[in-house]
Amino acid sequence: MPKKGNRKRLKFKAGDVCSESVTVADYADADPAVVKSGRVKKAVVNAVEKEVKLLCGLEASQGAVEEVLSSAATVTADALDSSDDLDPEEDGESESKLARKKKNKRRKESTDGQEYPVDIWLVLSSYIRPEDVCKFALICKNAWTVTCTAAFWTRLYRRHYRIDADLPFRLQPDSVAKMRCLRARVIRSLFHLYEPFDLRVSKIPALPESTPTALLNSKCLLFWVRKVTGTRPDALWEFNFKFLKEVRSKNGSTKSLRMPSRYEDVHTNADSDCYILQVTTLNFIFTPIVMGMTLTLFTINVSTDMRHHRVRLVFQDSPLHRGKKRGDQGGTQVVLDPVQSVKLMDWWHPQYPSSPYT
Repeated sequence: MPKKGNRKRLKFKAGDVCSESVTVADYADADPAVVKSGRVKKAVVNAVEKEVKLLCGLEASQGAVEEVLSSAATVTADALDSSDDLDPEEDGESESKLARKKKNKRRKESTDGQEYPVDIWLVLSSYIRPEDVCKFALICKNAWTVTCTAAFWTRLYRRHYRIDADLPFRLQPDSVAKMRCLRARVIRSLFHLYEPFDLRVSKIPALPESTPTALLNSKCLLFWVRKVTGTRPDALWEFNFKFLKEVRSKNGSTKSLRMPSRYEDVHTNADSDCYILQVTTLNFIFTPIVMGMTLTLFTINVSTDMRHHRVRLVFQDSPLHRGKKRGDQGGTQVVLDPVQSVKLMDWWHPQYPSSPYT
């Protein structure tokens, strides 16, 4: 038998434990000091005995259960009786030490975790829906690394590809097999192949209400005019403005994962953070050159004939600072009137003009 001085007393009250409070946590997350010493609280033993009887219906045959539990109760009682002679001060110190150990253990368990190899995440990625790719990549670094690989995007394309699907030539399997711009091609193809994405595009209005605000401080990268042929005697004209979204500076404390160099071709996208503003007019209108300039004002009003729209865009050489207003003077103005339709398309939109580089 070990000496009494080497034992530490753990106080408890029988009323603190009842049959309703017995959980797996009492054993899975038990105090290491209690497990090491081999002690089992008597109140816990009684609660477990009552719980077993209620769950298993052993009221009629209590022999085997009572024999096992009574032996555990006897051992517990002997262990507790042997530690009754300890001083209260020593008992209080031991309780504070145990509480400190528990707190440190919980803190360590909350920070430490199991790290699984990339192969496991690659297998799990085969069951991820397209709309959950972002959530999957945010789980851990290895999951994010999987979403950077060509294998991930190739499998995602093959899972949803259909032979009878009406896909542009640049989104056919032969084109998607190329490594460069693979991610952009797969995302564009999903808006043709994946029904939830197709429905999402159909619900987007031609011109969202936030368009005038979203376009502010966007840089015009490209501008072209195209004649639209149709059944009307007077052909329509499309004025296309390619804008680069305003990229706001992030806080210096924000850290971003660096893309592995071997996956840079997969994630290359010349149209990233770009969208097209497409304005269709009833006739050709002479417009000044605005490429390289920043859009500072965008308004849509009713045309003079009260049947169409009137679009007005003001471009400046420098962007507009946040919180400051700038007058219309000193900038380049583009007025399109009468306007039949206005569309704003992001780079993944099915009607986004194709580029030879994507």
